[in-house]
Amino acid sequence: MKRIIWFMFFIMSVTPALAVAGEPDAYEIIGRAWDYMRGKTSVSVVHMTVHRSDWERKSTIKAWTKGREDSIFKIIAPKKDKGNGTLKLDRDMWTYNPKINRVVKIPPSMMSQSWMGSDFSNNDLSKADTILVDYTHEIIGRETGNGFIIYEIKSLPKPDAPVIWGMQTLKIREDGVLVEQAFYDEDLEAVKIMTTADVRDMGGRPFPLKWTMRAMDAESEQDYTLLEYESLSFDIRLRDNLFTLNALRTPLR
Repeated sequence: MKRIIWFMFFIMSVTPALAVAGEPDAYEIIGRAWDYMRGKTSVSVVHMTVHRSDWERKSTIKAWTKGREDSIFKIIAPKKDKGNGTLKLDRDMWTYNPKINRVVKIPPSMMSQSWMGSDFSNNDLSKADTILVDYTHEIIGRETGNGFIIYEIKSLPKPDAPVIWGMQTLKIREDGVLVEQAFYDEDLEAVKIMTTADVRDMGGRPFPLKWTMRAMDAESEQDYTLLEYESLSFDIRLRDNLFTLNALRTPLR
């Protein structure tokens, strides 16, 4: 009888620990999603549509990424914008305008400003890892969609972190696919929300082909920016001098 009582006590004491150990970590979920989106390296061609109720602008972007921090983007169409580019190295970012042949460094205060007049910011487009560095994370919900567990995560800025968002919330599938990301101001009012759709095999993995960003204070439901992937490759070798200011200035061939 003493052995049975001891065994039951042991099971009751160990089971909660096992349950906690089996719970996913919010930071790891986000880190896995960011690595999933970028790979060790990536090369993509993306069509961007900035849509408003009374006008629309389209452009095509070629992008290269390395790790979680380094990215370079160049507009390849239309012709009038061809060659405009953005380089991000760690927390530093520069833009290049070929018409005036000038490179401008973007101050940290402008990292969250609009990229090329779209609803995406400089940070959004590069999927910068600031959310991993500057925020703490907590799983606040779970749901099921298309056969996958989807984790809802609340991310709050660390004290004195150099960020403008008072909170972010994310929905991430268990396989690493980002479903939704919402951005809140210091009063925790939603400012904009990004959703993904049309998950297909891209670059050898399920990947959302469509990424839509909408501002919450938009005048119309027709106001949004849509990114549509044309091609995407992961973990390919990139030349060593690609992520440099010289490469930013060099025209694509």
